[in-house]
Amino acid sequence: MLLAGGGTFLVFLFFHWLFIEPKHFGLRGEQYIQTKGVWFYAVVSILLAVLVWFALQVNPLMAFGAVIGSTAFFIVHGFRQNAEAQEAKLQDRGLSDVSKIFYLEVIDATFSIDGVLGAFAFTLSVPLILVGNGIGAFVVREMTMGNIERIKRYLYLKNGAMYSILCLGAIMLADSFGIHIPPWLSPVVTFGIVGYFLYKSLQVAKALSAKEAA
Repeated sequence: MLLAGGGTFLVFLFFHWLFIEPKHFGLRGEQYIQTKGVWFYAVVSILLAVLVWFALQVNPLMAFGAVIGSTAFFIVHGFRQNAEAQEAKLQDRGLSDVSKIFYLEVIDATFSIDGVLGAFAFTLSVPLILVGNGIGAFVVREMTMGNIERIKRYLYLKNGAMYSILCLGAIMLADSFGIHIPPWLSPVVTFGIVGYFLYKSLQVAKALSAKEAA
């Protein structure tokens, strides 16, 4: 049930990025797909119907888990859109510094749900998930706060993250249906995809630097 719900959530997250969110186009076809953004809702609805149909043949709780994953995605997506809009208005709301800190922590928690669910593709051990996400949040925050301009030059990092999310979601769904997934597959796929897009970003950043120097 947990794997079905988490996998559905992550796959929906990927398709939302692919069809709707603005992005730097890293692969052929991405630009065309984004022009068909209205199809996002059709694609995820059909996907959910197919998942539920096959899950009912295995275990009704799996089907329920897939529905919960879909519901969680749209709830989190709504909160996330609101958080992004409100974050831009923080300076105009007259909040105290302490209030702003608590408000930003709530926003961080909303954005951390993806990481928590994605962690189930690697392990079901809750202590490991807590430690891993805690370290990850700290490292990412330290890196971005001190090097935000440098990170912006790596244009395709988010592409790598989203394609790895698709793979992790697919692995979780396959695992929920009883397909044997080797323990090494999730980390290898993640590092491979993110590594490819990091290399692609470095090539573009190098070309931009050479152009600026010229």
